[in-house]
Amino acid sequence: MELYARVRRAVVVDKMSEREAARQFGLARETVRKMMRYSIPPGYRRQQPARRPKLDAWTGIIDQLLEQDKAQAKKQRHTAKRIFERLRDEHAFPGGYTIVKDYVRLRKLSQREMFVPLVHPPGDAQADFGEAQVVIAGVERKAHYLVVDLPQSDDCFVMAFPAETTEAFLEGHNHAFGYFGGVPRTILYDNTKLAVAQILGDGTRSKTQAFSELQSHYLFAEKFGRPGKGNDKGKVEGLVGYARRNFLVPVPRCASWDELNAKLRDECNRRRARKLRGHQQTIGERFEKDNEMLLPLPAAPYEACEKRTTRVTSLSLVRYRTNDYSVPVAYGHREVLVKGFVQEVMICAASEVIARHPRSYEREDMIFDPLHYLALLEQKTNALDQAAPLAGWELPEGFAQLRRLMEARLGKKGKREYVQLLRLLETFSLTEVSAAIDDALRLGAISFDAVKHLLLCRIERRPARLDLENYPHLPVAQVATTAAADYLTLLSEGAR
Repeated sequence: MELYARVRRAVVVDKMSEREAARQFGLARETVRKMMRYSIPPGYRRQQPARRPKLDAWTGIIDQLLEQDKAQAKKQRHTAKRIFERLRDEHAFPGGYTIVKDYVRLRKLSQREMFVPLVHPPGDAQADFGEAQVVIAGVERKAHYLVVDLPQSDDCFVMAFPAETTEAFLEGHNHAFGYFGGVPRTILYDNTKLAVAQILGDGTRSKTQAFSELQSHYLFAEKFGRPGKGNDKGKVEGLVGYARRNFLVPVPRCASWDELNAKLRDECNRRRARKLRGHQQTIGERFEKDNEMLLPLPAAPYEACEKRTTRVTSLSLVRYRTNDYSVPVAYGHREVLVKGFVQEVMICAASEVIARHPRSYEREDMIFDPLHYLALLEQKTNALDQAAPLAGWELPEGFAQLRRLMEARLGKKGKREYVQLLRLLETFSLTEVSAAIDDALRLGAISFDAVKHLLLCRIERRPARLDLENYPHLPVAQVATTAAADYLTLLSEGAR
């Protein structure tokens, strides 16, 4: 560039001829003329497309290979080197690798997809799941977090779950709509199996039952992106990565999923104070336009659960997502409805809820409620010590002490009475029953009837009086009539 400026100055300012300048600077006269036409070097300019006489006859084959690659996995598509080898070995191509490589590069660039900048109307939303590592109660786990984005204002809601399931999908929508204070008019999704049961031949979607119910409850319209085209919902795709980098780094350590989700909600609230590039207002200020267009919330949230009908086994168990949950033995072999929530499994018979259990995300796990089996154990007392539902059931020490005394005094009948005592827990709290057992041990009233009587007296706040005629198993007190001679006996013993 320095030489370029010196030549131009010598000719224009110092009035040196182009012939003399070419001689003094050692340049061709045509080069000096070009310097006079352009104030800065124009660079190389091709006048016509490059000719490839050796390649032109084979470009059709290359184009065909590249077109066929579109249907193959990315890691198994032709490289330029592989195309050159096939041309050479299969089609007797006489040229070299470089011209094949250059042509393939240009063809691939021309085939890359281009995009149209979009505007987003207020009240529309996009939703997608992401994944990240978290530590819950000291255990490292994979979190599946739902992100719901309002593209017009860039406001977002993030909620994490132990698994990407139907109930998580539904629960996330309930909380997102509550966070925004309304329901988006339209929500754009990918073709997740949680919402799309099948893509039909004409491109329409057959929706899942749960998604249709959610939509009917909140009345939003749905849109689905093209299969495999995440750019159709680029806003929420970007927020999935943003949430992972900003909300979940460093790896959060929380005591529970509720604590983690409270943290994520706080992060979303703090983000509302940001001003994004190209905007004069904060996210929270721009959200006001979205808020005006949101649909009103219904009176109650949708029941966010997956519903399955199944039958109770002979072990009084119901299977849901590879895990078995117990129900009362009275419902054995009956058909029941299982409602799987994010944190709970509820089992119903007709309109009655017969069992509730904390949700397990393990595989082939067995979740028991000992109370469900006590009615059966009352009939099959020999199974008491080997009953799996009672294994690991932690009860106060008074229970074990009372059982030992019952069995010592009553034998096999004492074991049955102990099960009857445990059945009090079907109606009363553990604290109340435990206090009644302590009273019975203090009074030496070793029987189910005595414990039940003491329990009712404690609950009704009345004195505990035991009518011994109603409790034949209690030791009977022998009371004799007092005589004066008895006192004389005591006096004579005192004189000694």
